[in-house]
Amino acid sequence: MAAMQIKPEHHIVTIASGGCNMLAYLSARPERIDVVDLNRHHVALNRLKLAAFRYLPGHADIVRFLARPDTATNVRAYDLFIAPKLDAATRAYWNARTATGRRRISVFGKNIYRTGLLGRFITAGHLLARLHGVNPADFAKTRSMREQRQFFDERLAPLFDRPFIRWITSRKSSLFGLGIPPQQFDELASLSAEKSLAGVLRQRLEKLTCHFPLRENYFAWQAFARRYPLPHEGDLPVYLQAGRHEAIRSNAERVHVHHASFTELLARKTAGSVDRYVLLDAQDWMNDRQLNDLWSEITRTAADDAVVIFRTAAEASILEGRVSPILLDQWSYDAHQSSELGRKDRSAIYGGFHIYRKTA
Repeated sequence: MAAMQIKPEHHIVTIASGGCNMLAYLSARPERIDVVDLNRHHVALNRLKLAAFRYLPGHADIVRFLARPDTATNVRAYDLFIAPKLDAATRAYWNARTATGRRRISVFGKNIYRTGLLGRFITAGHLLARLHGVNPADFAKTRSMREQRQFFDERLAPLFDRPFIRWITSRKSSLFGLGIPPQQFDELASLSAEKSLAGVLRQRLEKLTCHFPLRENYFAWQAFARRYPLPHEGDLPVYLQAGRHEAIRSNAERVHVHHASFTELLARKTAGSVDRYVLLDAQDWMNDRQLNDLWSEITRTAADDAVVIFRTAAEASILEGRVSPILLDQWSYDAHQSSELGRKDRSAIYGGFHIYRKTA
């Protein structure tokens, strides 16, 4: 949001992911947000979160539904307030039975943040650490930056020297949960003589644990406690803060969720109609043709002061040498702010944060 500087007249197109970003942007009251994703689970989750803001009675109910684990009443709240208001496809998705016979919505009565690809990856990381005598959940007991540094140096960092962990971090398939595709894995692994990402992951875990106070980093709470902090423990994400609730609730109809690719959606838009683009790390998974198709549509639909932001698994932008100069020459890379804001990225998963601005 610092990079985008959202204004009330802005039209935003963003990757859906879990919906947290979209809701945060909505709190700035832009005129329109188009949310796109090829993952039907993400589409259903985004639509559910929007409906929760529109139809649950108040802010406390939203926090209970989206941020508090092991709350059985969440399922009843869904049935009473949300389900009757959902479109048929989204309601069918959340009412569908899983292999265990439970309705999908039942995860909100437990801890939805332990589900999904990233949730399972974090769980596997916890199990692996505990097999080596370290309980990552103990990090949530630290009370100062000094204690955070001590926990990392004495308990987490040594794990990356263990032979089994070095072996598993040399496997491409083991890191999909962190959003590292094979081509980016190869680029990152090339920095190590052992072709392992152990050193890269150690560095990023150090940033997550040591560069920000735990109270201010809900990403660290998710990684280590596998939940959001309680009020006396730390801050909630922007979209769950009380001061943002009314803006999100009253403007939820400005969001349009699409089961489509970014390029497909832009192809349906008129020239010069989009102000802000949020690609997350989607480009890491694209080949050169897909990148050029995407940036052709971005450039066509971009307003005069348009801004594109995205992250990459590696540090450098992936566009140079891959996207046609005819397209890229119409954009200016903001290297200074990209680097500055990248250092402030509390999730610490990604190597680079990038900002491109439309040139006159």
